[in-house]
Amino acid sequence: MCRSIKTLRPPAIPEEATEEDMRAAALQYVRKVSGFRAPAAHNQEVFDRAVAEITEATARLLDGLEIRGAAQRAAPRAGSQD
Repeated sequence: MCRSIKTLRPPAIPEEATEEDMRAAALQYVRKVSGFRAPAAHNQEVFDRAVAEITEATARLLDGLEIRGAAQRAAPRAGSQD
């Protein structure tokens, strides 16, 4: 749907997604769905509210995901002597 939105969960990114990462993805989503890169002044409030709500939903989603095998993959790296 929107190629600018990147996957925000490990292992796609090595560290935890930041609020800025989640907001950027939400902004891209709202732009795509609304068809506006920058909304007119009379649509700004609803546009900004949608970005905020999607950012919050993204944070809840990422917090709730269980990534199977993530602990097992991380454990050997912690003890390696590279």
